[in-house]
Amino acid sequence: MNILIITDVYPPELRSSAELMRELAVAFRKKGHEVAVATSSSKNEVQEEDGVRVIRVKTLPHHNVSFVVKGLSWILMPRLFWSAVKKHCLKIDVAIVHSPPLTLAWVAEQAKKKYKAKYILNVQDIFPQNAIDLGVLKNKAIIKFFERMERHAYASCDAIVTPSHKHEEYLTKKRGVPKEKISVIPHWVNIEQFEKAENTGKFRKQFGLENKFIIFFGGVIGPSQGLDILLHLGEKLQKTHPDIVFLVCGDGSEKKRLVEEAKEKNITNVRFENWISKEEYPSLLKEMDIGLISLTSKNTTPAVPAKLMSYLAAGIPALGFLHEKSEAHNIIKDARCGASAIYEDEDACLKTLLYLYDNKARLKEWGENGLRYAQKNLTPEVSVEKWESIVKSDVPNIEAKTEE
Repeated sequence: MNILIITDVYPPELRSSAELMRELAVAFRKKGHEVAVATSSSKNEVQEEDGVRVIRVKTLPHHNVSFVVKGLSWILMPRLFWSAVKKHCLKIDVAIVHSPPLTLAWVAEQAKKKYKAKYILNVQDIFPQNAIDLGVLKNKAIIKFFERMERHAYASCDAIVTPSHKHEEYLTKKRGVPKEKISVIPHWVNIEQFEKAENTGKFRKQFGLENKFIIFFGGVIGPSQGLDILLHLGEKLQKTHPDIVFLVCGDGSEKKRLVEEAKEKNITNVRFENWISKEEYPSLLKEMDIGLISLTSKNTTPAVPAKLMSYLAAGIPALGFLHEKSEAHNIIKDARCGASAIYEDEDACLKTLLYLYDNKARLKEWGENGLRYAQKNLTPEVSVEKWESIVKSDVPNIEAKTEE
């Protein structure tokens, strides 16, 4: 089959969703499919990567920019993508679109009309509700515009794929999407790259943290992650547990403010560093004591941070500060790979953190549990089998009865 994957991010961009889309594309290619990826870039070019044709489309920047610029980029992006797709794709049997940004769903819909392609909407975050929850979207007219776009996307696609059963529940109960239209495929992770990685102590030495108990967070630093909690906990732990350090490697709209606040309050046990390359990331994780995922309770929609899967693959325990609806609570529990607490209960978060710290003898056990869980449930090979069943099935275009 000729499969087109439409995504705003793709390697070398250092984001978990970029790596997810690459692994899906490569897994489809290994199954014998012809795969093309349309993605955003700083310039127009077409490259062959791992047997996948990557169509890079020049767009406005949409990361680490103002919400006005991001919104404009999201609005312009679909037309630019569609122009490139028509130029470089002669045949499309299946169009898979990663959302957000939801605006790119229009590209998959056009592929459905022009090529008679099956249109699959991969819903990772429920937009615009997540942006409303975080206070990013406030204008009522703009909210209604995106809500109409959301309803149309659910109704016009042939199938929806979500990463958790809580996403499925939200879409059926809150958005009226028929359950038979939705398939749940958890985030996946390429375990092989972590198996090859070694703990050399390089990064502990580089950051001057050789004798510290490191709780690591890697990825986007935005309003959804709510990393203010690290400053609050760090301030409390500085005197009582001087060996505990939060190491944050990444970037995002909230990073500058958090760095300045940590400096102003002299919170030295919360360290902010830059992105680590994809090639070195597995080795970095091997040196960490615990991997942290954080989602503020301002979110009312389900979410599963993909970075959790990397922690499992690296064989390190997971610590979650998460809003109540996140499926990551259940994953951590089912995998027996660590512990989690409700984000807004700061005392519970501190207690959960110290539980892992006080049980250092079990860190290896929890890490091994997580790795076994990932090997059984979260490999690209396992996930692509599920994707193929959707790609190859005759999925009826069932109208979604969405809320007005």
